[in-house]
Amino acid sequence: MTESFIRASGPGGQNVNKVATAVELRFEAARSPGLTPAVKARLKRLAGRRWTKEGAIILSCDETRSQTRNRDIIRDRLAELIRKALVAPKRRIATKPTRGSVRRRLDAKRQRSDLKSTRGKIDLD
Repeated sequence: MTESFIRASGPGGQNVNKVATAVELRFEAARSPGLTPAVKARLKRLAGRRWTKEGAIILSCDETRSQTRNRDIIRDRLAELIRKALVAPKRRIATKPTRGSVRRRLDAKRQRSDLKSTRGKIDLD
């Protein structure tokens, strides 16, 4: 995990021009020995555009004028991202629709069909 500090954009007066308060955090997720392949795959999906070709996650923060506060925010975001990736999604169990729900669906389709069949031009013959 490496952190670099860059100048932040936006309001802040001369402070913006003098102090590098924005934080850019780079976490080498693909090479991390503490993460399983399944967790890495979920982390890649969650990170989206922030995942690089080399397998690193790049996060940046320039919300506050304090470098230490931005550092804390970005570390919390990374921890939350990893925490979400650690949770394995539940496998969906395929279920069969009940007989009543099938009957209600078909009745609704039949009613709709009857309604639509009455529309259109009426033949006078």
